[in-house]
Amino acid sequence: MSDPGGRVRPSDRSAPAGARPSRADAPGVPGPGSAGPLGVSWDGSGVNVAVAAPGADAVELCLFDDAGAETRHPLPERDGAVWHGRLPGIRPGQRYGLRAHGPYDPERGQRFNPAKLLMDPYARLVTGTLRADPAIYGFADGDPYGREPDGRDSAPFVPRCVVTGPGGRLGDGYRPAAGDHGHPAANRPGIPWERTVVYEAHVRGLTRCHPGLPPELRGTYAGLGHPVIVDYLSQLGITAIELLPVHASVSETPLLARSMTNYWGYNSLCFLAPHAAYAATDDPAGEFQAMVAALHAAGIEVLLDVVYNHSAEGSERGPTLSLRGLDNTAYYRVEPTDPRRYRDVTGCGNTLNMTSPHVVRLICDSLRHWVAEMGVDGFRFDLATALARNPDAFDPAAPLLTAIHADPLLSSVKLIAEPWDVGWGGYQVGSFPAPWAEWNGRFRDTARDVWNGRTSGVADLGYRLTGSSDLFQHSGRRPWASVNFVTAHDGFPLADLVSYADKHNEANGEGNRDGEGDNRSANHGVEGPTDDPGILATRRRVRRGLLATLLLSAGVPMLLAGDEFGRSQGGNNNAYCQDNEVSWLAWPTQGAAGAAGDPAGADPALGRLVRGLLALRRDTPALRGDRFFRGGESTPGQFADITWLRADGQVMSQADWNAPRLDTVIAVLAGEDAAPGLVHVLHPDDADTGIVLPGAPWAQSLDLLLDTADDDLAGFPASLAAPRRVLPGGAELTVRARSVLLLRAYPPR
Repeated sequence: MSDPGGRVRPSDRSAPAGARPSRADAPGVPGPGSAGPLGVSWDGSGVNVAVAAPGADAVELCLFDDAGAETRHPLPERDGAVWHGRLPGIRPGQRYGLRAHGPYDPERGQRFNPAKLLMDPYARLVTGTLRADPAIYGFADGDPYGREPDGRDSAPFVPRCVVTGPGGRLGDGYRPAAGDHGHPAANRPGIPWERTVVYEAHVRGLTRCHPGLPPELRGTYAGLGHPVIVDYLSQLGITAIELLPVHASVSETPLLARSMTNYWGYNSLCFLAPHAAYAATDDPAGEFQAMVAALHAAGIEVLLDVVYNHSAEGSERGPTLSLRGLDNTAYYRVEPTDPRRYRDVTGCGNTLNMTSPHVVRLICDSLRHWVAEMGVDGFRFDLATALARNPDAFDPAAPLLTAIHADPLLSSVKLIAEPWDVGWGGYQVGSFPAPWAEWNGRFRDTARDVWNGRTSGVADLGYRLTGSSDLFQHSGRRPWASVNFVTAHDGFPLADLVSYADKHNEANGEGNRDGEGDNRSANHGVEGPTDDPGILATRRRVRRGLLATLLLSAGVPMLLAGDEFGRSQGGNNNAYCQDNEVSWLAWPTQGAAGAAGDPAGADPALGRLVRGLLALRRDTPALRGDRFFRGGESTPGQFADITWLRADGQVMSQADWNAPRLDTVIAVLAGEDAAPGLVHVLHPDDADTGIVLPGAPWAQSLDLLLDTADDDLAGFPASLAAPRRVLPGGAELTVRARSVLLLRAYPPR
């Protein structure tokens, strides 16, 4: 029953089938408990329950037995916004949910409905899946703007929270096993930003098809922590793995209706729980901790892609699963002139209310949990501009950013912003404050334009190669503030970037309307796979050029998993719903030159190129400096840290620097203390050209270390110690089309 305003009273509601009231022989009669910590916390003899629901009239803890029968326990106390109580006799493994009573009045943004079982925002473990049924929606008659709540019980169709012990485990805390590496938070590699190389990967996709893993570990945290994977990452030369979302998530109901899932996981349901589907055991938290510990033991940091800008409840037309039912206006941004609707700057239906202290606390508590308990080393924040709107415009001193900066634990880990959202003024590359780094979309776009035949000015490329000082230096940040990338999970992998001019997302079931239309890609003559040797050779050269540009640039490089051996998605640039061979890494088989189905053609040199460039980067301070280049004039014995030359060997003039077209660029990086320098030649043009190598004062002789047009590269990376060719300073040299050269320059003595 409800009053005219839609208020549902605890005293006059009808209990759904299977529910029974709390009684003396139940697990315990609620006592007052404490308002902190938030969530359901086991203390060894029972649980304390604390729920932030400021607009609610009552909150119930709902316990489920093995048969699914429900027992409800009203929380007896309220301190400010927090309802709380304590139940003795509850142990880890107990399944539970919440129900909140209060007004249902969409015109005021209020959507309480106790018929809907809610997830605890602080749950450390989630079990079960979401089923698409009308009962999961909080509104009646299919009208999210009407005044009548839906009275059907959603409990049979939604997941359950699970009580856990310390650290989110089902036992009494983390216990290192034989051969284990200890608690993950106690053995951090602590890689400095300037030495960081990021590898973006999906837990399931990275390991699902690896032939060296036991079948039962493929697609899991345990598989990622297996020596086969850890050793591969170590030998590749990366220092940090950035995992696509691992927070407990559910799929959107339109996907469920198409028998598909949100494979990427950008649809978070609980921010403190690891996604259970990625676990090989019934202890996802413990398995995740062991994975982190194994990676740490190999000197590899773990970064998480976190989605705090929106939740899995979607728009006002979406299901009521957690925050909407606890207090819609406290947790979400609603339109001020029409609170029935959400203000959506994420493109995902809702936006969390970052001006609310309850949201800021939830996010910070989640971050601290993943750092302190789960051992992670940093975070990449999805659509981070949405986290810094205060209330509408971007504000570098927004409440959440300020809270993170002021937290001694959170401010000490790696923080990476995806510096855009879909709202007004959403593109904020270069605007986040220290200590943030940012995904540099400008680097991606420039690199793609240069190598796929679009125009890009010399100055634009120069800035990207040197850490984007035009974007980051003004605020006192360092080159590592720029996280450089050419490809990421969202878009084409590298093999497809050089093989498809258009997206091919038909398998997603959305009429190929989804995904980015402007990919800055090129097929170089034929769309998709081909056996034309000329087209394949061009694709291979462009791909190597893109990788060399990425790994030789100042800033923090980020590789997309599988790009180093030619993984393809068949032209799909939005594989978010493809939990299958489209998204899973097709690891090369023993003796194969690359991934099966590589539309750029098998390239046995590709892996050696990546490993060699990462080894060079590790051993060459000029390629990973922590300060921006200053430039200037060079004289004998006194070199500018960087000098830009034309193809004829002359120093670039201002007019050259501002030229709109790029054919060949030569950058001379001085060595420290009269040590040899490096000469970096980029020639993305489609014709061979002649250049004049640097002579005095920079070079008396030069060693050719790398020529990406070499289809063998058999001596790379060993060629770093044993040069392929020695040339005199000032010599003329032919540079082949679409190639990168790297030379070591020995100054006159």
